[in-house]
Amino acid sequence: MQRGRRIAFDYGDVRIGVAVCDPDAILSSPVTTLNSNDGNLKVKILELFSEYEPIRIYVGKPSHMDGRDSQSSVKASEFALMLGQLTNAPVELIDERLSTVSATKNMQDSGVKAKDARASIDQAAAVAILNFALEIEKQRG
Repeated sequence: MQRGRRIAFDYGDVRIGVAVCDPDAILSSPVTTLNSNDGNLKVKILELFSEYEPIRIYVGKPSHMDGRDSQSSVKASEFALMLGQLTNAPVELIDERLSTVSATKNMQDSGVKAKDARASIDQAAAVAILNFALEIEKQRG
């Protein structure tokens, strides 16, 4: 597997969770939560790209449980296209059907109320997306 950081986004209409991995693609960590409607969103994303210099970018694609595209998956695809215009790194959509559910459950199991931890849940979902993407990369060789 190629050495270098990867970055993942959990896109939502209100918030975008962001996670990054170390250069050896071993540990994924939450980074920040962006406001989807921020007028400076592209600038903030470019700052993240400049800081982390990702070699690959992943965006969670929230399909229906049966695999069909949802309205949210169309928006995530549009977000991925926008990211592709900001960088030369490859941008890939990753199935994220249960990432937010899993992140929410993990937070609740830790005693954190979902209402109090929305931004953290979005970051945790981005970590889950990134971990899944890294597993796919490792399987590809």
